[in-house]
Amino acid sequence: MELSKYLSVSPEVKEALEENRPVVALESTIISHGMPYPQNVETALTVEKIIRENGAVPATVAIIGGRITVGCTPEQIEYLGKKGLAVTKASRRDLPVLLSRGEDGATTVTTTMIGAALAGIRVFATGGIGGVHRGAETTMDISADLEELAMTPVMVICAGAKSILDLGLTLEYLETRGVPVIGYGTEELPAFYTRRSGFRVDYRLDTPEEIADAFRVKLDMGLAGGMLVTNPIPEEYSMDPDYINANIDEAIHECERLGIHGKQTTPFLLDKIQKLTGGNSLKANIQLVYNNARLGAAVAKALCR
Repeated sequence: MELSKYLSVSPEVKEALEENRPVVALESTIISHGMPYPQNVETALTVEKIIRENGAVPATVAIIGGRITVGCTPEQIEYLGKKGLAVTKASRRDLPVLLSRGEDGATTVTTTMIGAALAGIRVFATGGIGGVHRGAETTMDISADLEELAMTPVMVICAGAKSILDLGLTLEYLETRGVPVIGYGTEELPAFYTRRSGFRVDYRLDTPEEIADAFRVKLDMGLAGGMLVTNPIPEEYSMDPDYINANIDEAIHECERLGIHGKQTTPFLLDKIQKLTGGNSLKANIQLVYNNARLGAAVAKALCR
């Protein structure tokens, strides 16, 4: 496969990988679709700064001019932030057309995993993953993120699945596809905005070294797929479960009333919830991403040892 035609890895990231130094992949959907400009750019650059401060190299992934770009420059991040929703939200199915047309794309969890794996990056820090949507027994609305976790050997560090989803069915799906779900310092699956969901993870691991060891064994054995590490939002930023769930229910009702479906569902719900909570959900979202970036750097360092 002529990867050079479709993949562009920044010199900094390439050098770090060649020298076995820790690298953490980051997604770009949060830049173009996650929040408004200029807050989106400020948040993305702060996440990169946090990773550097914790001893690793950040690698923001995006599709720029028909190439999967691993290690975006500040200028490219600014470009994505300003272009905003005009950038295609790119999942696995979008790659052939976007790359053949030379277009731009904001990478989801799925496509960030693909880009990271192609470049040789093993650790990816994000906010939350997609999953099985509520009512999926009739709509079949299941995020491609779950299938990617079953196929691609990248560890995803997140604050759990977004609480707009059916968390029980999401865990069942991951179990069926053989994806280990790890709780960092917790036995309970975090629910993005809140630390608790009422659902148990597969295993609790308490140090970055334990997480790295488990993932290294998975790689050594050649077991397909990645690993999901769930890291609870810091206590001081965690939202009241009853309050946030009431707002989620209202947002889902509005989404159904307007007939919004497919990949437009999550951006609509997150934006609606932000408005209903007076911006508090966005503040929580930003803080949990920062928290995951810190853990991502620590695990990447442990994996390099």
